[in-house]
Amino acid sequence: MLVHAAAGGVGLIVGQWLNDKGVNAIGTAGGNAKCKLAKQAGYSSVIDYKKDDFVAKTLRLTKKQGVATVYDSVGKDTYPGSLEVLRDFGMFVAFGQSSGPAANFKMADLSAYGSLFMTRPTLFHYIAGDELHKRAKQLFKMIADGKIKMQVNQTYPLAKVASAHRDIEGRKTTGQTVLIP
Repeated sequence: MLVHAAAGGVGLIVGQWLNDKGVNAIGTAGGNAKCKLAKQAGYSSVIDYKKDDFVAKTLRLTKKQGVATVYDSVGKDTYPGSLEVLRDFGMFVAFGQSSGPAANFKMADLSAYGSLFMTRPTLFHYIAGDELHKRAKQLFKMIADGKIKMQVNQTYPLAKVASAHRDIEGRKTTGQTVLIP
């Protein structure tokens, strides 16, 4: 699978989680420091999107087979490349848009790239009912067992929430970002 923003807050958690499950995961990140951080989180390969074309490199790493799943929290800057790296019947998980919404998405794109599946999970559905408890319990157990290490790499006072958002959108952050009330 391929995970964009592998050195971000979600990306670092996902890398550790997948590594613990034995999944061969490729991450993308921008710059040497972020790539090193993602590699330490358990990604088997990390592509520096500032130096390399992630589509060509992913296809090279997978011997042109593509990946089964792409987790894309970036959006505009990674679409439609995320579809191009999927193998037939692959799953495109668009769960964010830090660079802006994917422009010109068409349902026909899913068939053009290999009978693909797509999902756009929304936080509010995953925290309704028992889902929040169930998923939080899994995460906190992995943290307690030392399988996932949280990395709070920047904090902002609540009054600077706009700055925090600009830094996240500008890809200036790594790991978890915490707002302090």
